[in-house]
Amino acid sequence: MKPFYVRELSVYPVGARRVRLLAIAVLASLVANFETTIATILPLLMTDLDMSLTEYGLIAALSVLVGGLSAGFGGILSDRWGRVTILVPTLTVTAACNFLFATVDSVGSLLAIRCLMLFIEGAGITITASLVRDFSPRLGRAQAFAFWTWGPVGASFLASALASFTLPLFGYAWQSQAIIMGIISLTLCAIIIWQIAEPSAALRAQVMSAETDVAVTESIDPGKVRKLFGHPHLWAHVFGNTGWQVLYWTFAIFGQTILVTSFAMDAASANGVVALGIVLNAITVILVGRVSDRLQLRKPFTAAGTVLTIAVLAYFIGLIGSQVSVTHVVVVYGLLFLVLGIAYVPWMANFSENAEDVDARLQGSALGIWGMVVRVMIVVLLVVSPLVVEAAGWETWLLVALAGQVVFLVSMVAFKGRWRAERATPPKVTA
Repeated sequence: MKPFYVRELSVYPVGARRVRLLAIAVLASLVANFETTIATILPLLMTDLDMSLTEYGLIAALSVLVGGLSAGFGGILSDRWGRVTILVPTLTVTAACNFLFATVDSVGSLLAIRCLMLFIEGAGITITASLVRDFSPRLGRAQAFAFWTWGPVGASFLASALASFTLPLFGYAWQSQAIIMGIISLTLCAIIIWQIAEPSAALRAQVMSAETDVAVTESIDPGKVRKLFGHPHLWAHVFGNTGWQVLYWTFAIFGQTILVTSFAMDAASANGVVALGIVLNAITVILVGRVSDRLQLRKPFTAAGTVLTIAVLAYFIGLIGSQVSVTHVVVVYGLLFLVLGIAYVPWMANFSENAEDVDARLQGSALGIWGMVVRVMIVVLLVVSPLVVEAAGWETWLLVALAGQVVFLVSMVAFKGRWRAERATPPKVTA
C-alpha cells in the first residue's frame, strides 16, 4: 500500500502538466540542498565553537560519508519503491532538523546533528535528479537538468542572499540562519507534498525522445543494478565528473571562507559575491541547456566549458596573495561560475542518456552510484583540504581542483555521443 502522499501516474503527462511536475521536482532539489547549507555561516560557527578548519573538515567528512552511503541506497530503492515514497519524508524530516541544529553549542553536538541531517538528506537528494529525468524526454533533457541545477545552485544563492541581508539584522548570530532555513524549508515541503507526483514503473522504463513517444511496456521489473557495472563509459562519467566536482564543492563549502581569508572580505560581503556568481551560473545553465537540446549535442559543450574553467581558475589562483581590488575579485569569481555552468548541464544530460541506453529502469541506481562516489570525494576533500590549506594556502588546494578539471576533460574520450551535429539528409529524387 502506497503512502498517502504518493500519486502515481499511469499516463505520461504532457504539455503544461509535465512542466508543472518538472517544476515541483526542481523545487524538491532546491529544498534538499537548501536545508543542509552551512557555508554561509561557517566562519561565524567556527569562531563561536572555537573550532579550527581541520576540526570542521573532519566533522563534515564523517557526516558526508554517512550521506554518501545513504545516497547510494536511496537511488537503488527509488527504482524499486518509487521516487516520492522516499523523497517526501527525507525532505520534511531534514527541514525540521534545522531547529535542532540551532541548538548546537559544542563540536560534539555539531557532529551528531550534521550526521543525522546528511544521513536523511542523502537518501533523497539524488532522487530529485531521477525525477527530473522521468519528466524530461531527450529533446529537452539538458534544459530540464539545467533547471535541476537550480536546486544546489539556487539553494546556495538563497542561503547566501538571506545571510547577506539578515545576518546584520540579528547581530551576526549564526543560529538565526538555521531557524530561517527551517521555516522556509518546511513551507516549501508543504507545497511539494501538495503537488508532487511520479510516473509509474512502466512509464519510467521507457526511453523517450519527445513527449509523444509513449508506448507503455508491460514489464515493470526494476532491473538488476549489476548490469551497470560492466560498462566502462559509465564509470568514466562517474569518476571523471567526480574530478570536476572537486572545484564545485570547494567553492560550495569554502567559497565564503576563501573570500574572507584570501581577500579580506567580511562575511556579509563574501555572501553577496557568492550570490552574484550563483546568479550568473543559473542563467548560463539554462541558455547552454537550451542550445544543447536544440543541437542534440552534449560533449562539445562539456569540453569547451571545462577548458574555459581551467583557464579562469588558473587566473583566479594567481590573484591570491596579490594586491587586487574587490571589484577585480568579484568579476573573476563571477566569470568562473559562468564557465562552470557551460560544462555541467550537457554532461548531466549525456550521463543520463548513456545510462538510459544501458537500461532505462536503472536511472535512479546510476544517479545514486554517482552521488555516492561524489560524496566519498567530498569526504576526502573535507579531510585533506584543511591540511593542505594550513600547510600551503588556498592557492595550493585550488591547484588540486584544477587537476580535477583536467581529469574530467580526459575522461570525455570514453563518453558515448556525437561531437558534431548531424547534417540533414537531402531528399532522394527518383529519376
